[in-house]
Amino acid sequence: MTSPRERLARQQAELLKALLADGEAPAGFDGDRLRIEANVLRNKQRRLAAYLRPDLAEALGDRFAALFREYATAHPKTDTIRARAYADAFGTWLVERGEVPKPKRGLSTWAPWRGGLRRRRS
Repeated sequence: MTSPRERLARQQAELLKALLADGEAPAGFDGDRLRIEANVLRNKQRRLAAYLRPDLAEALGDRFAALFREYATAHPKTDTIRARAYADAFGTWLVERGEVPKPKRGLSTWAPWRGGLRRRRS
């Protein structure tokens, strides 16, 4: 027998899977509305990734949205990863797949206030 807390945790996990990883709609939820909300959340993440890593958006052009959707579906963002780290992980994934060339000076982070790609200072 499961406790109410365990049932709630399971239901929350099912809802997050439906919203972030194209999972089935949990009982009691409208699947169409969840798909709409999932698209809104994914588009927000995509816009933020493009803002944080405009180098990737520029390099991929029209392919950016489809590739980000593929990445985000397979690697849903969690509360343990910051937006910039998530965008950088997307960049690493793209390099590993051969979608973009490997950066010449290691992993770089976009620093818009500096006007381009720069190494992070430790």
